[in-house]
Amino acid sequence: MLRVEDLNGYYGKSHILQGVHFHVAMKEIVSLLGRNGVGRSTTLKAIMGAIRSEGSILFKDKQIIGLKPYEVAHLGVGYVPEDRAIFPGLTVRQNLLLGMKSTSQKGRWSIENMFDLFPILGERADISGGVISGGEQQMLTICRTLMGDPDLIMIDEPTEGLAPKLIEQVANLLKEIASRGISILLVEQKLTIALRVSQRHYVMGHGKIVFEGTTEDLRSNEPIRKEWLEV
Repeated sequence: MLRVEDLNGYYGKSHILQGVHFHVAMKEIVSLLGRNGVGRSTTLKAIMGAIRSEGSILFKDKQIIGLKPYEVAHLGVGYVPEDRAIFPGLTVRQNLLLGMKSTSQKGRWSIENMFDLFPILGERADISGGVISGGEQQMLTICRTLMGDPDLIMIDEPTEGLAPKLIEQVANLLKEIASRGISILLVEQKLTIALRVSQRHYVMGHGKIVFEGTTEDLRSNEPIRKEWLEV
């Protein structure tokens, strides 16, 4: 589904990503782990074409490096940014409608699906996005991206700042997304959540991949966890 090789990413003259490599298979949840500032969010932005980058990014066997963000999105890549980026002046329902690629084609998700998965969004359907809680905005951002019917969705820190009950809902949603044939690249700070929902993991340090393996591999590798993940 997605294969990244020798990816280098830049903010101005700053060389942030230094030869990053990983892959995500169909229907797979893969987590990208590491401490703040190591390049995880930058990796997602590079894939979306939001920063200057070099190397190879293959999505469904098509080279996408150098494409504009809207072109990457139209190919089937969904992106949930860390800052949520909802439209505060629009209602919850209007935010969801804006996520649709086409009103004439039915995808794997509908507004009713979103309200079934997160009933609180249904209750807030006609309320402006700017006045709902931060946790509800996070759910809205994920659901709006799903309305575009992506084949791969990249989600940046979906549980940050959420109450335990909402974290549980998000974890269940990630599993539901994968069950519908959608691949997930997950940037997550909470190791317990990543280990619970992901099949494989990549750990980043200083702009590079320093570990890759299965959940069991990461659980059993205490030196990697201590050096690159634990505080």
